[in-house]
Amino acid sequence: MREKLAEALKQATQNNEKRRAATLRLICAAIQDREAAAREQGRDGVSDDEVLNLLRHMVDQRVHECVHCEENGNEELAEQEQQEADLIREFLPPQLSDYEMQLICKTVVNNLEAKGLRDMGRCMSHLKEKYPGQMDFAKASCVVKQLLRPAAP
Repeated sequence: MREKLAEALKQATQNNEKRRAATLRLICAAIQDREAAAREQGRDGVSDDEVLNLLRHMVDQRVHECVHCEENGNEELAEQEQQEADLIREFLPPQLSDYEMQLICKTVVNNLEAKGLRDMGRCMSHLKEKYPGQMDFAKASCVVKQLLRPAAP
């Protein structure tokens, strides 16, 4: 992940893409800050999963700021925030569609032979382990809960 970011930064700098290069520098700086904090806690740095979580958080921040700017009538800044969010998303794994998520949830429930809501945690743990960052787990939780509910008589 870090190599991919470094290569993208190098390309953006060579192509004189100032906005892209600035955003990539911001991402790299945030990762370095997290690594420094991890080393202070006695860890060897941050894992790729932690980097992905950081990137997701950065996207969420920009989306929130974009909405805030639009509400305040600052369309130019809102557009800039949206562009940064789109750039950061390039480095995240692609999200599964709702249809794919439903199929996966159904398969997990069947494979784990889950029978009721008491198996919800087991199903969600499996999904989080197999599909980190690829699905909205709040939505997946609703799908799994629906699948595990007893059928109405």
